[in-house]
Amino acid sequence: MPGPEARVSMNIVMSDRDSRLVIIGRVAGIYGVRGWIKVLSSTEPPEAILDYPTWQVRCGPEWKAMALSEGRRYGKGILAHLATCDDRDVARGLIGAEIAVHRSEMPDPGADHYYWADLEGLTVRSIRGVDLGIVDHLVETGANDVLVVKGERERLIPYVRDVVVKNVDLEQGVILVDWDPEY
Repeated sequence: MPGPEARVSMNIVMSDRDSRLVIIGRVAGIYGVRGWIKVLSSTEPPEAILDYPTWQVRCGPEWKAMALSEGRRYGKGILAHLATCDDRDVARGLIGAEIAVHRSEMPDPGADHYYWADLEGLTVRSIRGVDLGIVDHLVETGANDVLVVKGERERLIPYVRDVVVKNVDLEQGVILVDWDPEY
């Protein structure tokens, strides 16, 4: 499934959040002399970044829509060719640029699943009614994903469905957790 994805769950409800850009990778380098670029993908699997026909590429302070003409897996990375990038010098100018798509272009993650981008910015509240902060970002640890929650202090809360995370309400913007506020 394309996109930065939490291995967690919920149905997606269309909202203003769907029009925002979600970072799915960045340009890491150039490849050859015909404008190909090396891409570090944030999607799972990495080649899912190639499923999006148009990328939003941050060129300086602005985003520019760029059509993907070709792409393929190359070792541990991705090679891509953008329709407007036909030489090495143009490609070199893209190094370091972020690649994004509109959230509305991402497929529905399915029942009881979320993209990480959908969890970021939600309020985290304990089952005792204590607001713990806002999800700043998530970290993949291997065993489970971890919510990095920033409030009066930073908390690392494991995303373990039904054990720690009791409910996610995207409409209300709240994640309910069984977590001691003292941790």
